[in-house]
Amino acid sequence: MTEPRRIALMPGDGIGPEVMAAAAEVLAALDRQTPLGLTWDWLDWPSTDWHRQHGEMMPADALTRVQAYDALLMGALGDPGPLTDAERYCLPDSVSLAPLLQFRKGLDLWACERPARLLPGAPQYLADPRAAEVDMLVIRENSEGEYVNQGGRLHRGSVDEVATQLEVFTRRATERLIRHGFARARERLAARGQGSRDFHCANKGRAAAQVCLITKRNAQPYWGDLYTEVFAEVAAEFPEIGVHHELVDAACMKFVQCPWTFDVVVASNLHGDILTDLAAVLSGGLGLAPSCNINPDSRAMPALFEPTHGSAPDIAGQGLANPAAMLLTTALMLDWVGCAQAAERLRLAVAKDLVTTAGQQRTCRDVTAGVIAALH
Repeated sequence: MTEPRRIALMPGDGIGPEVMAAAAEVLAALDRQTPLGLTWDWLDWPSTDWHRQHGEMMPADALTRVQAYDALLMGALGDPGPLTDAERYCLPDSVSLAPLLQFRKGLDLWACERPARLLPGAPQYLADPRAAEVDMLVIRENSEGEYVNQGGRLHRGSVDEVATQLEVFTRRATERLIRHGFARARERLAARGQGSRDFHCANKGRAAAQVCLITKRNAQPYWGDLYTEVFAEVAAEFPEIGVHHELVDAACMKFVQCPWTFDVVVASNLHGDILTDLAAVLSGGLGLAPSCNINPDSRAMPALFEPTHGSAPDIAGQGLANPAAMLLTTALMLDWVGCAQAAERLRLAVAKDLVTTAGQQRTCRDVTAGVIAALH
């Protein structure tokens, strides 16, 4: 018999414990239906409360300890709330969110995938009926770029202070990101079939699948041209996939004007971070936006799964958090650890619950119960 795969549940801050409790309850319901072959442990770190008790967000050997798991499921990090408590223990973002960067870099999780698909019953914020067709995958470079944390502050606090923030881009990281984008476009095309969608592309006019590269090469030509050149080289290996390029400012505009024209999007660390929040709104809001941090080339380290929303301190502790984003993130995790059928059952249950309760104001507990009922 194979050993059960191990999952670490990291509730974190704010609404994290609430939505993590929902995920654990749904995992248990799925396991009762058909054994998943999974075990899961609750970890009190990383979290602001752990920092309050120990002076750090997580143990010094946290990166070593999490390597015992096949996947990490995180609730949220940030302001723990409630906002009405002016004396609450609250840390700067640079401290509370640091574990995310430590896990991504320390575990070599160099790709962040954030699917944006408008599910039936989800809020549609664009009036154009074609907005119901939004179904894109934004892949963010996760290991370098604008978030390498290289730089410093000179003459701190004086009128002559200088702050520098260095961006670093390598051909190796650029190529693996773009190649993964084309591979995912090929997978998505195979799943939906030829003729189901049609995209504009620069190389052949129209194509059944597309990868759109996002840069700011007109103002940042060094890394922009590197991305462009590598993109062209890799694209030649995927002749059935259409190619497109947008500058990041134009991409933000077109995400709102015509998001249904995008299929797979690849972007740098910072640009991908911004674009995925916008894509989340197009798919119904941050409460419905899943996310995963993975190494597509290796399973040697655990992947990290987290909903796109933050700790939501304005509603923390009130039972009002929508756990749907966490449940859809859990489905991504189930796919990763080889439970594809359970993942699809969970996605369908979330979608069914959305349709049957559209427009209703519900608590976290209500949504959890509705999804579990839909599983049956």
